[in-house]
Amino acid sequence: MKSVRRLYDWVLTWANSRYALLALGLLAFTEASFFPIPPDVLIMALALSMPQMSFRYALIATVGSVLGAALGYAIGWGLWDVLAVYFYAYVPGVTEVGFARVGELFSNYDFWIIFAAGFTPIPYKIFTIAAGVFAINFPVFMLASLIGRGLRFYLVATLFYYMGQPARTLIEKYFNLLTIIVFVLIAVAVVVLRLTS
Repeated sequence: MKSVRRLYDWVLTWANSRYALLALGLLAFTEASFFPIPPDVLIMALALSMPQMSFRYALIATVGSVLGAALGYAIGWGLWDVLAVYFYAYVPGVTEVGFARVGELFSNYDFWIIFAAGFTPIPYKIFTIAAGVFAINFPVFMLASLIGRGLRFYLVATLFYYMGQPARTLIEKYFNLLTIIVFVLIAVAVVVLRLTS
């Protein structure tokens, strides 16, 4: 845990760098496939100092994350036979049985699984790699990644744009719950639309 905290602090140092935007894009890219610290951390630090730039930060994070998702997919699709043993050994809480269950879910809910992983606190990188392993439809994967990641980062940006400092407290305390509630509301709306159409 100390190593993760050090990474977290290191990420925050980039907020005061002239390379902050590049760092944000690279952080979003790597987090989608292997890096443990989410880009929300840097978005918040940047948006806190310049709220008027919040939506630009969200755009950079979205583009970087979707490109990183494609890398995660490629890792799962092309390197799984080599990396599987390390994946199960070093990714906390992931087992072969659980991973197989993800494959079953993909067969029925490919778009929704990736969207949920991209938008909610579910570890996104696990699902981008799994999408490649189970070879889900790539355009569907990219669309779900774009929508899920975009909504997540723009939600953070919107909170900072309109609230400033109070947004940080709100996000640190309730962001995971907020994303889950929004996801459930979206899912319910989709079900209602399907039933009434």
